[in-house]
Amino acid sequence: MAAAAAVAWLRAAVLLFVAQVTCEYGMVRVVSEMGGPKGKDYCILYNPQWAHLPHDLGKASLLQLRDWTASMLCSPSDLPAKGFSNQIPLVTRGNCTFYEKVRLAQGSGARGLLIISKETLVPPGGNKTQYEEIGIPVALLSHKDMVDIFKSFGRAVRAALYAPNEPLLDYNMVIIFIMAVGTVAIGGYWAGSRDVRKYMKHKRDDGPEKQEDEAVDVTPVMTCVFVVMCCSMLVLLYYFYDHLVYVIIGIFCLASSTGLYSCLSPLVQRLPFGKCRVPDNNLPYFHKRPQVRMLLLALFCVAVSVVWGVFRNEDQWAWILQDALGIAFCLYMLKTIRLPTFKACTLLLLVLFIYDVFFVFITPFLTKSGNSIMVEVATGPTDSATHEKLPMVLKVPRLNTSPLALCDRPFSLLGFGDILVPGLLVAYCHRFDIQVQSSRIYFVACTIAYGIGLLVTFMALALMQRGQPALLYLVPCTLTTSGALALWRRELGMFWTGSGFAVNTSLL
Repeated sequence: MAAAAAVAWLRAAVLLFVAQVTCEYGMVRVVSEMGGPKGKDYCILYNPQWAHLPHDLGKASLLQLRDWTASMLCSPSDLPAKGFSNQIPLVTRGNCTFYEKVRLAQGSGARGLLIISKETLVPPGGNKTQYEEIGIPVALLSHKDMVDIFKSFGRAVRAALYAPNEPLLDYNMVIIFIMAVGTVAIGGYWAGSRDVRKYMKHKRDDGPEKQEDEAVDVTPVMTCVFVVMCCSMLVLLYYFYDHLVYVIIGIFCLASSTGLYSCLSPLVQRLPFGKCRVPDNNLPYFHKRPQVRMLLLALFCVAVSVVWGVFRNEDQWAWILQDALGIAFCLYMLKTIRLPTFKACTLLLLVLFIYDVFFVFITPFLTKSGNSIMVEVATGPTDSATHEKLPMVLKVPRLNTSPLALCDRPFSLLGFGDILVPGLLVAYCHRFDIQVQSSRIYFVACTIAYGIGLLVTFMALALMQRGQPALLYLVPCTLTTSGALALWRRELGMFWTGSGFAVNTSLL
Protein backbone atom coordinates (compact mmCIF):
# COMPACT_ATOMS: atom_id res chain seq x y z
CA MET A 1 0.00 0.00 0.00
CA ALA A 2 2.78 2.39 0.93
CA ALA A 3 4.60 1.71 -2.36
CA ALA A 4 1.40 2.27 -4.36
CA ALA A 5 0.76 5.52 -2.55
CA ALA A 6 4.31 6.66 -3.24
CA VAL A 7 3.96 5.87 -6.95
CA ALA A 8 0.64 7.74 -7.10
CA TRP A 9 2.19 10.75 -5.37
CA LEU A 10 5.15 10.72 -7.76
CA ARG A 11 2.85 10.51 -10.78
CA ALA A 12 0.81 13.45 -9.50
CA ALA A 13 3.97 15.47 -8.93
CA VAL A 14 5.18 14.76 -12.48
CA LEU A 15 1.82 15.74 -13.96
CA LEU A 16 1.82 18.92 -11.92
CA PHE A 17 5.31 19.75 -13.13
CA VAL A 18 4.38 19.12 -16.76
CA ALA A 19 1.22 21.21 -16.42
CA GLN A 20 3.14 24.22 -15.17
CA VAL A 21 3.13 27.15 -17.55
CA THR A 22 6.53 28.32 -18.71
CA CYS A 23 6.95 31.97 -17.82
CA GLU A 24 9.66 34.27 -19.12
CA TYR A 25 10.23 37.98 -19.19
CA GLY A 26 10.77 39.70 -22.50
CA MET A 27 10.90 43.22 -23.89
CA VAL A 28 9.06 45.20 -26.51
CA ARG A 29 11.01 48.00 -28.20
CA VAL A 30 8.65 50.80 -29.23
CA VAL A 31 9.54 53.57 -31.69
CA SER A 32 7.45 56.27 -33.32
CA GLU A 33 6.70 56.07 -37.04
CA MET A 34 7.00 59.85 -37.17
CA GLY A 35 10.55 59.98 -35.77
CA GLY A 36 10.53 62.00 -32.55
CA PRO A 37 11.64 60.48 -29.24
CA LYS A 38 14.18 57.69 -29.07
CA GLY A 39 12.82 54.17 -28.79
CA LYS A 40 12.02 52.72 -25.37
CA ASP A 41 11.80 49.19 -23.96
CA TYR A 42 8.80 47.94 -22.01
CA CYS A 43 8.34 44.74 -20.02
CA ILE A 44 6.29 41.86 -21.36
CA LEU A 45 5.53 38.43 -19.90
CA TYR A 46 5.41 35.66 -22.48
CA ASN A 47 5.24 31.91 -22.80
CA PRO A 48 7.94 30.54 -25.17
CA GLN A 49 5.83 27.44 -25.79
CA TRP A 50 3.65 29.50 -28.13
CA ALA A 51 6.59 30.89 -30.09
CA HIS A 52 10.15 31.85 -29.17
CA LEU A 53 11.31 35.44 -29.25
CA PRO A 54 14.66 36.36 -30.83
CA HIS A 55 17.45 37.15 -28.38
CA ASP A 56 18.89 39.90 -30.58
CA LEU A 57 16.91 43.08 -31.25
CA GLY A 58 18.52 43.24 -34.71
CA LYS A 59 16.80 39.96 -35.63
CA ALA A 60 13.35 41.08 -34.39
CA SER A 61 10.89 42.46 -36.95
CA LEU A 62 9.79 46.06 -36.35
CA LEU A 63 6.04 45.89 -36.98
CA GLN A 64 3.12 48.30 -36.74
CA LEU A 65 1.48 48.28 -33.32
CA ARG A 66 -2.30 48.48 -33.67
CA ASP A 67 -4.54 49.54 -30.80
CA TRP A 68 -7.48 47.13 -30.76
CA THR A 69 -8.13 47.34 -27.01
CA ALA A 70 -11.78 48.27 -27.56
CA SER A 71 -12.20 44.58 -28.40
CA MET A 72 -11.63 41.41 -26.36
CA LEU A 73 -10.90 39.50 -29.60
CA CYS A 74 -12.95 36.49 -28.61
CA SER A 75 -14.95 35.93 -31.83
CA PRO A 76 -14.50 36.50 -35.60
CA SER A 77 -16.83 39.49 -35.36
CA ASP A 78 -14.18 41.25 -33.23
CA LEU A 79 -11.69 41.23 -36.12
CA PRO A 80 -11.17 44.34 -38.28
CA ALA A 81 -12.44 44.18 -41.86
CA LYS A 82 -8.93 44.07 -43.36
CA GLY A 83 -7.41 41.92 -40.60
CA PHE A 84 -4.07 42.46 -38.84
CA SER A 85 -1.75 41.82 -41.78
CA ASN A 86 1.90 42.22 -40.63
CA GLN A 87 0.78 43.98 -37.44
CA ILE A 88 0.98 43.37 -33.69
CA PRO A 89 -2.50 44.07 -32.30
CA LEU A 90 -3.15 45.20 -28.73
CA VAL A 91 -6.26 43.54 -27.29
CA THR A 92 -7.89 43.56 -23.87
CA ARG A 93 -7.54 40.60 -21.54
CA GLY A 94 -10.65 38.66 -20.51
CA ASN A 95 -13.87 36.87 -21.66
CA CYS A 96 -12.05 34.01 -23.41
CA THR A 97 -8.84 31.99 -23.30
CA PHE A 98 -5.46 33.16 -24.53
CA TYR A 99 -5.61 30.48 -27.20
CA GLU A 100 -8.85 31.82 -28.68
CA LYS A 101 -7.37 35.31 -28.91
CA VAL A 102 -4.09 34.30 -30.51
CA ARG A 103 -5.78 31.87 -32.94
CA LEU A 104 -8.00 34.67 -34.25
CA ALA A 105 -5.07 37.08 -34.46
CA GLN A 106 -2.88 34.58 -36.32
CA GLY A 107 -5.70 33.74 -38.72
CA SER A 108 -6.10 37.40 -39.65
CA GLY A 109 -2.41 37.84 -40.49
CA ALA A 110 -0.99 39.15 -37.20
CA ARG A 111 2.73 38.60 -36.57
CA GLY A 112 2.35 38.75 -32.80
CA LEU A 113 -0.21 39.54 -30.10
CA LEU A 114 0.01 41.76 -27.03
CA ILE A 115 -2.72 41.27 -24.45
CA ILE A 116 -3.29 44.30 -22.21
CA SER A 117 -3.87 43.55 -18.53
CA LYS A 118 -4.85 45.86 -15.68
CA GLU A 119 -4.22 43.02 -13.24
CA THR A 120 -1.03 41.21 -12.24
CA LEU A 121 0.68 39.78 -15.30
CA VAL A 122 0.38 36.00 -15.65
CA PRO A 123 1.93 33.79 -18.34
CA PRO A 124 -0.45 33.03 -21.25
CA GLY A 125 -1.01 29.29 -20.97
CA GLY A 126 -2.40 26.58 -23.21
CA ASN A 127 -1.93 22.89 -23.99
CA LYS A 128 0.45 20.97 -26.24
CA THR A 129 -1.96 20.81 -29.20
CA GLN A 130 -2.59 24.55 -29.04
CA TYR A 131 1.12 25.31 -28.78
CA GLU A 132 1.78 23.30 -31.96
CA GLU A 133 -0.98 25.14 -33.84
CA ILE A 134 0.20 28.65 -33.00
CA GLY A 135 3.27 30.10 -34.68
CA ILE A 136 3.23 33.74 -33.50
CA PRO A 137 4.41 35.09 -30.12
CA VAL A 138 1.82 36.11 -27.54
CA ALA A 139 2.65 38.18 -24.47
CA LEU A 140 1.05 40.28 -21.75
CA LEU A 141 1.70 44.01 -21.42
CA SER A 142 0.54 46.08 -18.45
CA HIS A 143 -2.15 48.71 -19.03
CA LYS A 144 0.09 51.32 -17.43
CA ASP A 145 2.81 50.67 -20.00
CA MET A 146 0.32 50.84 -22.87
CA VAL A 147 -0.84 54.27 -21.68
CA ASP A 148 2.79 55.41 -21.47
CA ILE A 149 3.50 54.15 -25.00
CA PHE A 150 0.72 56.19 -26.61
CA LYS A 151 1.45 59.18 -24.42
CA SER A 152 5.16 59.19 -25.30
CA PHE A 153 5.07 58.12 -28.95
CA GLY A 154 1.58 58.89 -30.20
CA ARG A 155 -0.71 56.43 -31.98
CA ALA A 156 1.53 55.75 -34.98
CA VAL A 157 4.13 53.41 -33.47
CA ARG A 158 6.11 50.33 -34.38
CA ALA A 159 7.24 47.60 -32.03
CA ALA A 160 9.65 44.67 -31.94
CA LEU A 161 9.32 41.76 -29.52
CA TYR A 162 12.55 40.21 -28.26
CA ALA A 163 14.05 38.52 -25.18
CA PRO A 164 17.79 39.17 -24.70
CA ASN A 165 19.75 36.67 -22.62
CA GLU A 166 20.30 37.53 -18.98
CA PRO A 167 23.94 38.40 -18.16
CA LEU A 168 25.60 36.08 -15.64
CA LEU A 169 26.64 39.03 -13.48
CA ASP A 170 25.82 42.71 -13.62
CA TYR A 171 28.57 45.32 -13.41
CA ASN A 172 26.81 46.84 -10.40
CA MET A 173 28.21 43.93 -8.37
CA VAL A 174 31.56 45.77 -8.43
CA ILE A 175 29.92 48.76 -6.71
CA ILE A 176 28.23 46.54 -4.11
CA PHE A 177 31.52 44.71 -3.50
CA ILE A 178 33.42 47.97 -2.90
CA MET A 179 30.72 49.33 -0.58
CA ALA A 180 30.43 46.12 1.43
CA VAL A 181 34.15 45.41 1.84
CA GLY A 182 34.87 49.09 2.48
CA THR A 183 32.19 49.25 5.19
CA VAL A 184 33.47 46.09 6.86
CA ALA A 185 37.10 47.29 6.74
CA ILE A 186 36.41 50.83 7.97
CA GLY A 187 33.87 49.71 10.56
CA GLY A 188 36.08 46.93 11.87
CA TYR A 189 39.12 49.20 12.07
CA TRP A 190 37.18 52.03 13.73
CA ALA A 191 35.45 49.73 16.22
CA GLY A 192 38.66 47.95 17.19
CA SER A 193 40.65 51.15 17.67
CA ARG A 194 37.85 52.84 19.59
CA ASP A 195 37.40 49.87 21.90
CA VAL A 196 41.08 49.78 22.84
CA ARG A 197 41.18 53.53 23.51
CA LYS A 198 38.73 53.03 26.37
CA TYR A 199 41.46 51.26 28.27
CA MET A 200 44.12 53.91 27.78
CA LYS A 201 44.74 55.87 30.95
CA HIS A 202 45.62 59.03 29.07
CA LYS A 203 42.24 59.23 27.32
CA ARG A 204 41.21 62.85 26.97
CA ASP A 205 37.89 64.23 28.18
CA ASP A 206 37.10 67.43 26.28
CA GLY A 207 33.43 67.73 27.08
CA PRO A 208 30.13 65.97 26.42
CA GLU A 209 30.56 65.90 22.66
CA LYS A 210 33.82 63.90 22.78
CA GLN A 211 32.65 61.30 25.26
CA GLU A 212 32.01 58.18 23.24
CA ASP A 213 29.11 55.88 24.01
CA GLU A 214 29.96 52.64 25.74
CA ALA A 215 30.06 49.54 23.56
CA VAL A 216 27.58 46.75 24.25
CA ASP A 217 29.16 43.34 24.85
CA VAL A 218 27.18 40.52 23.25
CA THR A 219 26.50 37.57 25.58
CA PRO A 220 25.23 34.09 24.60
CA VAL A 221 21.80 34.94 26.03
CA MET A 222 21.68 38.12 23.95
CA THR A 223 22.62 36.10 20.87
CA CYS A 224 19.75 33.65 21.42
CA VAL A 225 17.24 36.44 22.09
CA PHE A 226 18.43 38.32 19.01
CA VAL A 227 18.03 35.29 16.73
CA VAL A 228 14.56 34.52 18.09
CA MET A 229 13.57 38.15 17.49
CA CYS A 230 14.95 37.99 13.93
CA CYS A 231 13.00 34.82 13.16
CA SER A 232 9.79 36.21 14.65
CA MET A 233 10.11 39.52 12.80
CA LEU A 234 10.83 37.82 9.49
CA VAL A 235 7.78 35.55 9.79
CA LEU A 236 5.58 38.48 10.85
CA LEU A 237 6.80 40.49 7.86
CA TYR A 238 6.01 37.56 5.57
CA TYR A 239 2.39 37.40 6.74
CA PHE A 240 1.74 41.07 7.60
CA TYR A 241 4.12 42.84 5.23
CA ASP A 242 1.84 45.72 4.27
CA HIS A 243 1.24 46.61 7.93
CA LEU A 244 4.78 46.29 9.25
CA VAL A 245 6.80 47.69 6.36
CA TYR A 246 6.11 51.27 7.45
CA VAL A 247 7.28 50.44 10.98
CA ILE A 248 10.58 49.20 9.56
CA ILE A 249 10.90 52.31 7.37
CA GLY A 250 10.37 54.52 10.44
CA ILE A 251 12.94 52.59 12.47
CA PHE A 252 15.42 52.86 9.60
CA CYS A 253 14.97 56.64 9.37
CA LEU A 254 15.61 57.04 13.09
CA ALA A 255 18.53 54.59 13.28
CA SER A 256 20.23 55.78 10.09
CA SER A 257 20.09 59.46 11.10
CA THR A 258 21.68 58.48 14.43
CA GLY A 259 24.33 56.49 12.58
CA LEU A 260 25.05 59.35 10.20
CA TYR A 261 25.47 61.72 13.16
CA SER A 262 27.84 59.27 14.84
CA CYS A 263 29.97 58.97 11.69
CA LEU A 264 30.15 62.69 10.92
CA SER A 265 30.56 64.06 14.45
CA PRO A 266 34.32 63.28 14.71
CA LEU A 267 34.87 65.22 11.48
CA VAL A 268 32.71 68.15 12.54
CA GLN A 269 34.52 68.38 15.89
CA ARG A 270 37.74 69.05 13.99
CA LEU A 271 36.29 72.15 12.34
CA PRO A 272 37.76 75.40 13.70
CA PHE A 273 34.40 77.21 13.92
CA GLY A 274 30.98 76.76 15.55
CA LYS A 275 32.39 75.93 18.97
CA CYS A 276 30.06 78.30 20.81
CA ARG A 277 27.42 76.67 23.01
CA VAL A 278 23.73 77.34 23.52
CA PRO A 279 22.86 79.53 26.55
CA ASP A 280 21.95 78.07 29.94
CA ASN A 281 18.47 76.49 29.93
CA ASN A 282 16.37 73.75 31.51
CA LEU A 283 15.27 72.03 28.30
CA PRO A 284 15.86 68.30 27.83
CA TYR A 285 19.27 67.62 26.24
CA PHE A 286 19.83 71.35 25.69
CA HIS A 287 20.59 71.86 29.38
CA LYS A 288 23.95 70.18 28.61
CA ARG A 289 24.71 73.22 26.42
CA PRO A 290 25.76 71.38 23.22
CA GLN A 291 27.88 73.16 20.65
CA VAL A 292 26.05 74.96 17.85
CA ARG A 293 27.92 72.98 15.18
CA MET A 294 26.72 69.71 16.70
CA LEU A 295 23.12 70.95 16.68
CA LEU A 296 23.46 71.88 13.02
CA LEU A 297 24.93 68.46 12.30
CA ALA A 298 21.97 66.78 14.04
CA LEU A 299 19.52 68.84 11.96
CA PHE A 300 21.40 67.93 8.79
CA CYS A 301 21.30 64.19 9.59
CA VAL A 302 17.57 64.30 10.36
CA ALA A 303 16.96 66.27 7.15
CA VAL A 304 18.80 63.67 5.04
CA SER A 305 16.76 60.89 6.63
CA VAL A 306 13.48 62.76 6.09
CA VAL A 307 14.32 63.49 2.44
CA TRP A 308 14.97 59.80 1.86
CA GLY A 309 11.73 58.88 3.66
CA VAL A 310 9.67 61.23 1.48
CA PHE A 311 11.31 60.34 -1.85
CA ARG A 312 12.29 56.71 -1.11
CA ASN A 313 10.46 55.37 -4.16
CA GLU A 314 12.29 57.62 -6.64
CA ASP A 315 14.32 54.90 -8.32
CA GLN A 316 16.65 57.24 -10.19
CA TRP A 317 18.43 58.73 -7.16
CA ALA A 318 16.86 57.71 -3.81
CA TRP A 319 19.01 54.56 -3.73
CA ILE A 320 22.10 56.77 -3.28
CA LEU A 321 20.68 58.26 -0.08
CA GLN A 322 19.56 54.82 1.11
CA ASP A 323 23.04 53.39 0.61
CA ALA A 324 24.70 56.36 2.34
CA LEU A 325 22.34 56.08 5.32
CA GLY A 326 22.71 52.30 5.35
CA ILE A 327 26.51 52.44 5.41
CA ALA A 328 26.38 55.00 8.23
CA PHE A 329 24.00 52.73 10.14
CA CYS A 330 26.30 49.72 9.68
CA LEU A 331 29.36 51.69 10.84
CA TYR A 332 27.45 52.88 13.90
CA MET A 333 26.36 49.35 14.78
CA LEU A 334 29.87 47.98 14.33
CA LYS A 335 31.15 50.67 16.67
CA THR A 336 28.41 50.11 19.28
CA ILE A 337 28.10 46.31 19.40
CA ARG A 338 31.13 44.34 20.59
CA LEU A 339 31.91 40.64 20.55
CA PRO A 340 34.33 40.16 23.49
CA THR A 341 35.76 36.76 22.48
CA PHE A 342 36.22 34.55 19.44
CA LYS A 343 33.93 32.10 21.21
CA ALA A 344 31.15 34.69 21.11
CA CYS A 345 31.97 35.43 17.45
CA THR A 346 31.72 31.73 16.56
CA LEU A 347 28.41 31.30 18.36
CA LEU A 348 26.80 34.35 16.74
CA LEU A 349 28.05 33.61 13.23
CA LEU A 350 27.10 29.93 13.29
CA VAL A 351 23.60 30.58 14.65
CA LEU A 352 22.97 33.27 12.02
CA PHE A 353 24.51 30.98 9.38
CA ILE A 354 21.80 28.39 10.16
CA TYR A 355 19.14 31.13 10.28
CA ASP A 356 20.12 32.47 6.84
CA VAL A 357 20.27 29.05 5.17
CA PHE A 358 16.96 27.94 6.71
CA PHE A 359 14.97 30.98 5.60
CA VAL A 360 16.41 30.96 2.07
CA PHE A 361 16.67 27.27 1.16
CA ILE A 362 14.32 25.41 3.54
CA THR A 363 11.27 27.71 3.78
CA PRO A 364 10.30 27.22 0.09
CA PHE A 365 9.30 23.68 1.09
CA LEU A 366 7.12 25.03 3.92
CA THR A 367 5.22 27.87 2.20
CA LYS A 368 2.18 27.39 -0.02
CA SER A 369 3.64 29.56 -2.77
CA GLY A 370 6.95 27.70 -2.76
CA ASN A 371 8.84 30.97 -2.31
CA SER A 372 11.68 31.64 0.11
CA ILE A 373 10.53 33.73 3.07
CA MET A 374 13.84 35.62 3.16
CA VAL A 375 13.84 36.47 -0.56
CA GLU A 376 10.13 37.32 -0.55
CA VAL A 377 10.50 39.75 2.35
CA ALA A 378 13.77 41.29 1.11
CA THR A 379 12.46 41.99 -2.41
CA GLY A 380 8.87 42.75 -1.37
CA PRO A 381 5.95 40.34 -1.90
CA THR A 382 4.56 40.38 -5.45
CA ASP A 383 1.01 40.72 -4.09
CA SER A 384 1.83 43.63 -1.78
CA ALA A 385 -0.77 46.41 -1.96
CA THR A 386 1.75 49.06 -0.87
CA HIS A 387 4.58 48.07 -3.29
CA GLU A 388 7.00 49.27 -0.60
CA LYS A 389 10.45 47.74 -0.19
CA LEU A 390 12.34 47.15 3.03
CA PRO A 391 15.23 49.62 3.37
CA MET A 392 17.56 47.33 5.33
CA VAL A 393 19.67 46.61 2.24
CA LEU A 394 22.33 48.19 0.09
CA LYS A 395 20.85 48.55 -3.39
CA VAL A 396 22.43 49.50 -6.71
CA PRO A 397 20.53 49.69 -10.03
CA ARG A 398 21.43 47.08 -12.63
CA LEU A 399 23.74 48.52 -15.27
CA ASN A 400 23.09 45.86 -17.93
CA THR A 401 19.90 45.98 -19.99
CA SER A 402 17.93 42.79 -19.44
CA PRO A 403 14.29 41.67 -19.13
CA LEU A 404 14.74 40.77 -15.47
CA ALA A 405 16.11 44.22 -14.65
CA LEU A 406 13.29 45.91 -16.56
CA CYS A 407 10.42 43.76 -15.30
CA ASP A 408 11.11 42.47 -11.84
CA ARG A 409 14.46 43.28 -10.26
CA PRO A 410 15.83 46.68 -11.28
CA PHE A 411 18.25 46.61 -8.32
CA SER A 412 20.82 44.22 -6.91
CA LEU A 413 20.61 43.91 -3.13
CA LEU A 414 22.88 43.05 -0.20
CA GLY A 415 21.35 42.88 3.26
CA PHE A 416 22.82 44.77 6.21
CA GLY A 417 23.21 41.49 8.07
CA ASP A 418 25.69 40.30 5.45
CA ILE A 419 27.86 43.28 6.39
CA LEU A 420 27.27 43.54 10.13
CA VAL A 421 27.66 39.89 11.13
CA PRO A 422 31.10 39.30 9.54
CA GLY A 423 32.01 42.91 10.37
CA LEU A 424 31.74 42.18 14.10
CA LEU A 425 34.32 39.41 13.65
CA VAL A 426 36.60 41.76 11.69
CA ALA A 427 36.32 44.30 14.54
CA TYR A 428 37.26 41.61 17.07
CA CYS A 429 40.27 40.63 14.92
CA HIS A 430 41.51 44.21 14.88
CA ARG A 431 41.06 44.46 18.64
CA PHE A 432 43.05 41.25 19.12
CA ASP A 433 45.78 42.53 16.77
CA ILE A 434 46.30 45.45 19.11
CA GLN A 435 46.22 43.19 22.16
CA VAL A 436 49.03 40.95 20.90
CA GLN A 437 50.80 43.67 18.86
CA SER A 438 50.60 41.66 15.64
CA SER A 439 50.66 44.50 13.06
CA ARG A 440 46.99 43.94 12.13
CA ILE A 441 47.55 40.52 10.54
CA TYR A 442 44.24 39.18 11.89
CA PHE A 443 42.34 42.27 10.72
CA VAL A 444 43.79 42.17 7.20
CA ALA A 445 43.34 38.40 6.83
CA CYS A 446 39.72 38.47 8.00
CA THR A 447 38.89 41.43 5.75
CA ILE A 448 40.40 39.65 2.73
CA ALA A 449 38.48 36.49 3.67
CA TYR A 450 35.27 38.53 3.75
CA GLY A 451 36.00 39.84 0.26
CA ILE A 452 36.67 36.31 -1.03
CA GLY A 453 33.45 35.07 0.58
CA LEU A 454 31.52 37.86 -1.11
CA LEU A 455 33.03 36.95 -4.50
CA VAL A 456 32.01 33.32 -3.93
CA THR A 457 28.48 34.56 -3.14
CA PHE A 458 28.37 36.44 -6.45
CA MET A 459 29.60 33.35 -8.31
CA ALA A 460 26.91 31.19 -6.69
CA LEU A 461 24.32 33.82 -7.60
CA ALA A 462 25.45 33.74 -11.24
CA LEU A 463 25.49 29.94 -11.44
CA MET A 464 22.19 29.28 -9.66
CA GLN A 465 20.30 32.38 -10.84
CA ARG A 466 18.40 32.64 -7.55
CA GLY A 467 18.73 34.52 -4.27
CA GLN A 468 21.61 33.28 -2.13
CA PRO A 469 22.11 33.29 1.67
CA ALA A 470 25.35 35.26 1.69
CA LEU A 471 26.26 34.05 5.18
CA LEU A 472 26.47 30.53 3.76
CA TYR A 473 29.73 31.63 2.11
CA LEU A 474 30.85 34.53 4.32
CA VAL A 475 30.76 32.71 7.66
CA PRO A 476 32.98 29.75 6.65
CA CYS A 477 35.46 32.06 4.90
CA THR A 478 35.88 34.49 7.80
CA LEU A 479 35.66 32.02 10.70
CA THR A 480 37.98 29.46 9.11
CA THR A 481 40.56 32.06 8.10
CA SER A 482 40.74 33.80 11.49
CA GLY A 483 40.73 30.52 13.44
CA ALA A 484 43.38 28.93 11.20
CA LEU A 485 45.58 32.02 11.51
CA ALA A 486 45.36 31.91 15.31
CA LEU A 487 46.23 28.20 15.25
CA TRP A 488 49.18 28.81 12.93
CA ARG A 489 50.48 31.59 15.20
CA ARG A 490 49.90 29.39 18.29
CA GLU A 491 47.56 32.01 19.78
CA LEU A 492 44.31 30.07 19.53
CA GLY A 493 43.82 29.93 23.31
CA MET A 494 44.14 33.69 23.72
CA PHE A 495 42.16 34.29 20.53
CA TRP A 496 39.31 32.06 21.74
CA THR A 497 39.00 33.77 25.14
CA GLY A 498 40.07 37.29 24.17
CA SER A 499 42.76 37.40 26.85
CA GLY A 500 46.24 38.89 26.63
CA PHE A 501 45.38 42.58 26.52
CA ALA A 502 48.29 44.88 25.82
CA VAL A 503 48.09 48.46 24.59
CA ASN A 504 50.43 49.67 21.89
CA THR A 505 49.41 53.18 20.92
CA SER A 506 51.38 53.06 17.67
CA LEU A 507 48.88 50.53 16.33
CA LEU A 508 45.83 52.69 17.00
